Amino acid sequence: MDGTRIWRAALVVIGDEILSGRTQDRNVGQVASWLNVQGIRLAEVRVVADDMAAIAEAVTTLSARNDYLFTTGGIGPTHDDITVDAIAAAFDLEVEVNARARDILGSYYETRGGLTEARLRMARVPEGASLIENRVSGAPGIRLNNIFVMAGVPNIAAQMLDALTGTLEGGAPLVSRTLGCWVAESEVADLLREAERQHEGCQVGSYPFFREGRVGANFVVRSTEADRLDACVEALATGLRAAGYEAVDGGI
Repeated sequence: MDGTRIWRAALVVIGDEILSGRTQDRNVGQVASWLNVQGIRLAEVRVVADDMAAIAEAVTTLSARNDYLFTTGGIGPTHDDITVDAIAAAFDLEVEVNARARDILGSYYETRGGLTEARLRMARVPEGASLIENRVSGAPGIRLNNIFVMAGVPNIAAQMLDALTGTLEGGAPLVSRTLGCWVAESEVADLLREAERQHEGCQVGSYPFFREGRVGANFVVRSTEADRLDACVEALATGLRAAGYEAVDGGI
């Protein structure tokens, strides 16, 4: 683990159903949270349609400028699951049936109707790729260099992330603390900026809300160093109190 370098990852969310609004994505949050624990920052997210060219462009661009790239969606058994084909085409690779994946699927579907042609599609990988374990539905994820291809179903994606835990090189985990306050963020914008400026290695985010007929905000301080984090939080809380506002540790 390198505690000084900032390791970056990107996520490509694939699926017409996401873009149409029919399905609400839940993978961005869980991928970001998992990456933080691995000492890796989720730096950017792109949502693309089930389109060969769009997937290929996103994957080649984002994998080149990040340490890691994760994708979710498009690796199922139906005709519109084209993620594997798009990634293979993007890197000029053949698509092949992975023998281990075929055996895994064969065992999983032995008492579930057998390994049909459609189900065999889930054993297809770009040549040279390795597998990511899936303990939920048998069909594995795929690793190709710094690209991790995962299912779009959130609980299956979560299992694939669990299988990858501790296997990627990263930096110090990002930790955070939250202060809540019944105040319009515009009234304390200068205070937030100054708290971040005076505490190197800390980032202060402001997340406004409207509840109970009044405005408030939660201020999230993030850092890889607990001592700096605590000092920044204390300075921010002191500043809020001096301005006449109560700071609620843990947020509102």
